[in-house]
Amino acid sequence: MSLVALACATLMACNSNEQSTETKDTTVVAVDTTQVTPLAFQDEKLQGIYTSYIKLKDQLVATQLENAKPAATALATALKGFEGCENAAIIANKIAEAKDIKTQRAAFTDLNVEIIPVFKHAALTAGTIYVQHCPMANNGDGGDWLSSEKKIQNPYYGDEMMECGRIAEEIKAK
Repeated sequence: MSLVALACATLMACNSNEQSTETKDTTVVAVDTTQVTPLAFQDEKLQGIYTSYIKLKDQLVATQLENAKPAATALATALKGFEGCENAAIIANKIAEAKDIKTQRAAFTDLNVEIIPVFKHAALTAGTIYVQHCPMANNGDGGDWLSSEKKIQNPYYGDEMMECGRIAEEIKAK
């Protein structure tokens, strides 16, 4: 009888360890999700542009030449429908047509020169956009990009220098 009790106690101890591990995993996930700021814009077109922009940026971060092409095409389409963003749409098309990641990243700099001011003056109703800067991008001339999170994920270098950069500015909901 005592052997059966010992086996039950051991089984219960193992089960309680599994439960505490699950609790730790849940806690970690909760911490990770707080890093991404949910954004909302007054203008739905801007929401679409921003979503397309982030998809493109993420493909450049991942150094995915082929995946960046449709993301850039979607961004170009979204930009064409927004007054004042015609030049940004042309640049996004150049990214879509680029034959290598280096060309895509160079054009991404030009895209950001056009698009960052749009979001600085946008009616953001929730969240924060982080304007991030890498001083080494573009042969030391530097390069900016937009992010929904504070963590630096460098689209100009990808995994070569993933965390190279800093937050230059925060665009907050008004």
